Amino acid sequence: MNDGKTLRAWWNDPVDYDWLVRTLAVRSALGPLRLLIGTAGAAIAVMGAVIAGTPVGPVGSPDIASTVGVVSGTLWALRWWLLPWPSRTESLVLIAGVDVLFTVEFLQLPDRLFGAMGAVLLVVSGSYLGFFHSARALAAHSVWSLLSVIVFSVRIATGGGDIRLAVAVALLLFVSVVSALPALQLLYWMLRTESLSDPLTELLNRRGLEIRLRPLVERHPAICVMTFDLDRFKDVNDTWGHPVGDSVLVRTARRLHDAAGETAVVARTGGEEFVVAAPITAATARAEAERLRRAVAEPPETAVEVTASVGVAVFDATICPRCPRPDPSRLLQSADAAMYRAKQSGGNLVVVDELTPPRDHVHPATG
Repeated sequence: MNDGKTLRAWWNDPVDYDWLVRTLAVRSALGPLRLLIGTAGAAIAVMGAVIAGTPVGPVGSPDIASTVGVVSGTLWALRWWLLPWPSRTESLVLIAGVDVLFTVEFLQLPDRLFGAMGAVLLVVSGSYLGFFHSARALAAHSVWSLLSVIVFSVRIATGGGDIRLAVAVALLLFVSVVSALPALQLLYWMLRTESLSDPLTELLNRRGLEIRLRPLVERHPAICVMTFDLDRFKDVNDTWGHPVGDSVLVRTARRLHDAAGETAVVARTGGEEFVVAAPITAATARAEAERLRRAVAEPPETAVEVTASVGVAVFDATICPRCPRPDPSRLLQSADAAMYRAKQSGGNLVVVDELTPPRDHVHPATG
């Protein structure tokens, strides 16, 4: 993957916030994290109380700025300590509020250099965004941080401070607050992507598929999962050798990826097994599976030809709105079972398992 494609993929990655939260919950990490994040708010509240009345603290009576900081930090701590982990939207709103509060609070301090140093706290909120949210969310934070750095630096220069000091502060804050976090998030994204990808074909691996499949199932009324298993692939390795077998796998991955389209999720889940998941209705699922089966079997550039046994599991809520939506694992299991039936029938075949009853078997509820 070249640099341009890498950056575009990072920028467009929506980040599965719910999956991250579920993973941390399974690892029993959410409790300690909530404690740490809440404690950070409590520390901010204590800091606001400590600097009130000091030479660097806000002026005015009553000390509204310090009071707002103490109250906000206390409410933040109580929210994280006592309430469940926030939803994606609440999480973004909370961090946006923290960003605004940090900047506004430190602009109230009469010591302009100390106020500028307070902008370093934007690293804390940015680090949270970099882990839990997308590059676009972090970019919005970085823009706000850059504007804050400019305002703090101009404030130093216009308040009688040395212009060289203002420039030095601006450069220091730019490196620490604005530029470092996107670079760290990109590195984290690359490592996470690598762990969810198949190194040979560059498709998703099984873990990556499980992550991408759940939101696909939740967002679309109809979902189709197709499992492809290459027929007699062991003969390819035995006859032509494993390097040729690997080239066949790469070729199959490329053909499935190109034929499935942008709305589909494509993964290699085993040695010669691939999965395609897409928002396809029950009426068109078989035709789409047949089209992809033919794409796999198209005459290759070399003498090695392969076919695939295809199992299809499809759920269509437009046919049965009251039918319970299946868990992604059930869709995968049903597609696997259908694929084995196709293989037992001779291979190079599509078998469909519809998880919704036929339309003429669906009866409207009576009141």
